[in-house]
Amino acid sequence: MTDKSAARIAVLADTSLQRHVLQQALTGNGYRVVLNNDPARLDEADLSACEADLWLVDLAQSEDSPLIDSLLEHASSPVLFGEGHAPERHSEHYPRWERRLFGKLKRLVGDPAQAVGPSLDTLLDEAQRPARVELPRVLADSPLIAGGPARQVWLLAASLGGPAAVKAFLDALPGGLPLGFVYAQHIDPAFEGALPQAVGRHSQWHVKGVRPGDAVRCGEVVVVPISHELTFGEEGAMQVGERPWPEPYSPSIDQMMLNLAQHFGARCGVIAFSGMGSDGSAAAAYLRRQGGAIWTQRADSCVCSSMPDSLREAGYSSFSGDPRELASQLVNHLATQCG
Repeated sequence: MTDKSAARIAVLADTSLQRHVLQQALTGNGYRVVLNNDPARLDEADLSACEADLWLVDLAQSEDSPLIDSLLEHASSPVLFGEGHAPERHSEHYPRWERRLFGKLKRLVGDPAQAVGPSLDTLLDEAQRPARVELPRVLADSPLIAGGPARQVWLLAASLGGPAAVKAFLDALPGGLPLGFVYAQHIDPAFEGALPQAVGRHSQWHVKGVRPGDAVRCGEVVVVPISHELTFGEEGAMQVGERPWPEPYSPSIDQMMLNLAQHFGARCGVIAFSGMGSDGSAAAAYLRRQGGAIWTQRADSCVCSSMPDSLREAGYSSFSGDPRELASQLVNHLATQCG
């Protein structure tokens, strides 16, 4: 992630393992690491020369550090003491550690996902529509299904780079398939209204906002609300309550996966597209136990691959591809179900 508008973080940690984990976590969540060193190897001139929006201090040793004392006294930017020793990346405790840390960072120096909204202008300017995936005969000969309540609902999950990837997926996907989607995108709420048109303008899929009390319908993509949690009631009726999503993500892909799996079980799936962080990893095991599938966008086709990478590395993803390959895989998956 090289976006020059991303917040600059300086890391002071006295173990190489902690510095490595923090480097990966910070860059994977869209922040720029401008310094990452052991305070014992630095002097006050090094601190003065570093331009940082926030200092993240994570010390395993209990001894006093004159350098840290000086930093606390003279730093013009916030100084945040970390969440302690980071768990193994694939540990069940890692997502909780990451959420706590980045919840604090977002409050102090902003959310890198705010860069997603302005990128929608590029999608709205696109004039070309790529060719769609060809339907297998078993689907082509079936009656078109559109408008009825979807028995099978898949989650499209994304963060940085997500709108372009989801648009490419939907552009390639033929309409009339026997399922519906919910689309959870990390994005500034100010751009929520522009998202359906940006990702759906060349597609045969109808991209819409939530209709409380109605079911997700075949042939449509329902954009998950940014500010309030989406759940499902009887007959799959969508419900938007007053409760916000659990921090630090809005919407929370973990929570959306739990809500989807609880209602649809084996009749749901998740496709994780380009995005920051590891949102989704905490709920992935539950969704898989319920019989749902998890697929991921291939790293080399992502703007930021941290989110799909975290699912792949933990062994939850059963298929990876670029957006068009994911569309083709879904068509073939549905054809196998109908065959």
